[in-house]
Amino acid sequence: MLSPKRVKYRKKQRGKMDGVAHRGNTIAFGDYGLVALEPRWITNRQIEAARVAMTRHVKRGGKVWIRIFPDMPYTKKPAETRQGKGKGNPEGWVAVVKTGAVMFEMGGIPEELAMAAMKLASSKLPIKTKFVKRRELE
Repeated sequence: MLSPKRVKYRKKQRGKMDGVAHRGNTIAFGDYGLVALEPRWITNRQIEAARVAMTRHVKRGGKVWIRIFPDMPYTKKPAETRQGKGKGNPEGWVAVVKTGAVMFEMGGIPEELAMAAMKLASSKLPIKTKFVKRRELE
């Protein structure tokens, strides 16, 4: 699963997710893409599940690019713990995805196959998404 090799700080503040993506909002590598229609944190497990679903559907044909990376730690306090006593321990890694960000790209396969694979990947993600072609985003 995806996670950074090392980070400067162990814990991080939550930050903001409002607004649209100004970077990573175009198809750069493949012919087809999956675009986020709402902002959300996407965990490394969700990214991996979507990737596996896509690659299995195309029977390891074509190429898949993952355009998001889970570089933000999220923390959780233990169950049945009273409030206070500081921030919880790091629990996992998330990618901050804004509206309009291209999350996955595919190339080297027919459009119908790519659309079906992206639909499977979309069902593994907790947000609404849209299938786009390279010429639609330019």
